[in-house]
Amino acid sequence: MKYFVGFDVGSTKTDALIVDETGQCVGFGRAGGGNYQAVGWEGLRTALRDALAAALQVSGTDKAQIAGAGFGIAGYDFPSDREAHLQAIASLGLSCPVEVVNDGVNGLLAGATRGVGVNVTAGSSNNCRGRNKHGKEGRIVGNGTQFGEFGGAMEIVQRGLHLVNYAWIKRRPATALTRIYLEAAGAKDELDLMEGLSNEHYQLPTALAMQVTRAADDGDAAAREVIHWAGEELGWLAVAVARQIELADEAVEIIQSGSVFEAGKVITEPMEGIVLKHCPRAKLIRLAGPPVAGAVMLGMEQANFDGYTVRDRMMRTAKAIVK
Repeated sequence: MKYFVGFDVGSTKTDALIVDETGQCVGFGRAGGGNYQAVGWEGLRTALRDALAAALQVSGTDKAQIAGAGFGIAGYDFPSDREAHLQAIASLGLSCPVEVVNDGVNGLLAGATRGVGVNVTAGSSNNCRGRNKHGKEGRIVGNGTQFGEFGGAMEIVQRGLHLVNYAWIKRRPATALTRIYLEAAGAKDELDLMEGLSNEHYQLPTALAMQVTRAADDGDAAAREVIHWAGEELGWLAVAVARQIELADEAVEIIQSGSVFEAGKVITEPMEGIVLKHCPRAKLIRLAGPPVAGAVMLGMEQANFDGYTVRDRMMRTAKAIVK
């Protein structure tokens, strides 16, 4: 029996999934965040080792039985990052062929037919990657607000803060977001909030994005504006990458992956509006399982195994083992 392992390495958590050649998920492990930009290279190595050890223990397999390994890693943004990431992966002592990609590719391999299309990831921040049938790849920078790329939780929280400030300075009407942000920071009033954030005494967690979403669902105008804006920005990421890989006029599959999409229609509808305006034949698909399954697909590819023949089973069984 052949086994394959995939890693989905993010800024807050690292998942490792072991799958056999029938598509059955047999082992799963989770560790802390592994983006080297946040935890350093030793932090990445630790996250990889811990996640793999846990997955191997659950599966009852050992490293020698792994036939191929795929790594989708946040922070692997440019070709110059490759060698250092491969060195971190080498610390695992795997004897099989391996490949490393940006974690934005995981959702594409897990969700799109034969890995062709565009994946938009909206989690802590945002990313977007694409590939056409000829192997041409498309991407965004993937480093958020500095480059005008928005739609993830951090950007939602930041945009919400703008509207809290606008309400405070009387640029716009009062909003329910004010109380939400004061409570999240532990500030006594708006002046205290702005001073504390300016002097870095207060921090706003990315989880606050879910509270903004709930306020939007409850009808708060400012919150609805923020989430609508985020949805449209995610749509523009998809359109841009579809154009790069020459699929804007085709029936391109747009995969939506990441926790932000759990907000539902309040964010997916404005995204769909932008996408269909510019890519009228596009099909938007919510990723049906964990992105780490895409990294397993990458590992299968390294072993010359056609993972798409077993992907449906892998996605079904992954739901039961990846929590």
